[in-house]
Amino acid sequence: QLVESGGGLVQAGGSLRLTCAASGLPLASYNMGWFRQAPGKEREFVAAIRWSGGRTYYAESVKGRFTISRDDAKNTVLLQMNSLKPEDTAVYSCAATMSIQLVPTTSWNYWGQGTQVTVSS
Repeated sequence: QLVESGGGLVQAGGSLRLTCAASGLPLASYNMGWFRQAPGKEREFVAAIRWSGGRTYYAESVKGRFTISRDDAKNTVLLQMNSLKPEDTAVYSCAATMSIQLVPTTSWNYWGQGTQVTVSS
C-alpha cells in the first residue's frame, strides 16, 4: 500500500513537500516515482528515483524546481516542490516498479490514491 500526503492549496511561487509512505512494500527494492493528473488530462510522469544508486529523473516541466528523494529507513519517498506554478495543479500520485522503464505509466505496478495540489495565481 502506498499513501500520499502533503498536498494542499498554495500560492504561485510557494512550496509543498509530498510524502509517499509504504506499508507491506519494501521501497528499498523498488524504483519509485511521482505522477500527476490534471482535470481533463492524461496522467503524466513527474519524477523518479532508482532503487540502486539513487539516480533521479525529471520531466522537463519540473526540472530545477522539484526534487525527488527517498528514505529507505523510513520506507518513504519525498517530492519537494518549489517555485510552484498554476499549471502544476493536479492530483499527485506515487508509484513503485521493478521495471527499468520509468516514464510509461504502464511500467508501474503499485499506485497510491493521490493527493491534491492546487496552485493559485
